[in-house]
Amino acid sequence: MPQVAILDDYAGAALEVADWSTVQASAQVTVFDRHLSEEEAAEVLRPFDVVCTMRERMAFPRTLFQRLPNLKLITIVGRSLPNLDLAAASDCGVLVAHSNFASPRFRTVSDATPEFTWGLLIATVRNLAEEHRRMREGGWQTTTGMTLSGKTLGLLGLGRIGRRMAEYAQVFGMEVIAWSQNLTEEAAAEVGVRRVEKAELFEESDVVSIHVVLSERTRGLVTERELALMKPRAYLINTSRGPIVDEAALIAALSDGRIAGAGLDVFDTEPLPHDHPLRALPNVTLSPHLGYVTTETLSAFYSDTVEAVLAWLDGAPVRIANPEALAPPTDPS
Repeated sequence: MPQVAILDDYAGAALEVADWSTVQASAQVTVFDRHLSEEEAAEVLRPFDVVCTMRERMAFPRTLFQRLPNLKLITIVGRSLPNLDLAAASDCGVLVAHSNFASPRFRTVSDATPEFTWGLLIATVRNLAEEHRRMREGGWQTTTGMTLSGKTLGLLGLGRIGRRMAEYAQVFGMEVIAWSQNLTEEAAAEVGVRRVEKAELFEESDVVSIHVVLSERTRGLVTERELALMKPRAYLINTSRGPIVDEAALIAALSDGRIAGAGLDVFDTEPLPHDHPLRALPNVTLSPHLGYVTTETLSAFYSDTVEAVLAWLDGAPVRIANPEALAPPTDPS
């Protein structure tokens, strides 16, 4: 019987939010509810034919593919996975089945991240996490927050999520400005946003929220220089990807009180190491990459995964990102 692994199911939701019964009828399904290091993965995943991933929670470099001789299929959420070596998958004869975001099941999930981001933003500027901790410990209020009405929200990126954030901010009475490499004044004006240059965005904003995709162009997009431009009472919110911000520069700015605080859902290394300095800073509101994690979103993701695994079990794999892996290996002789 084929063996199927579901990785990084931190909330234990995978088998609850999607119907795996048809897969379980013809395969043995094992759920891993904690993150595996590459060394652990090479050992425990060795017997598995299929591995189901969740976004970028698990990296698949060439060194891992080479240590999983039984692996035949990996499912991914999205059309590609930045930390998966697709060429290595093909070289090792492993099919990679991507998601179908055009499917109707994905129409309900587009607001998960902007809704969460707005909640994190409010929690950050009103010191909610710190005050919650104090209340749990028997204390009472010790901080003052910031009113959003009349303030300026700077959006680093004005795509689908950025536009939704602009709508929320306008309801709260905020002025909204935005910048990205390709943003035009006309595109910004369409949603009532003023386009500014990058330096202006950091200088003028009371809150900067990041909404660009991680790529070679955006890696390290926010450096010590940009952070130095921010107002001492300004906040940085990041629910996009950790490496967009120079983490060391951000820690220094927060430690020195050069900015008021940050709300962070994403990090350079995930899960965040136990001894990471961000865990100890009182002016940081932390969350464990929850932006897309809702019951509705996971249901769509895992239902798509089930469909891909079933298709492979039936001998007719679908949505293959590396069709070259379907071809039989050539005889070197």
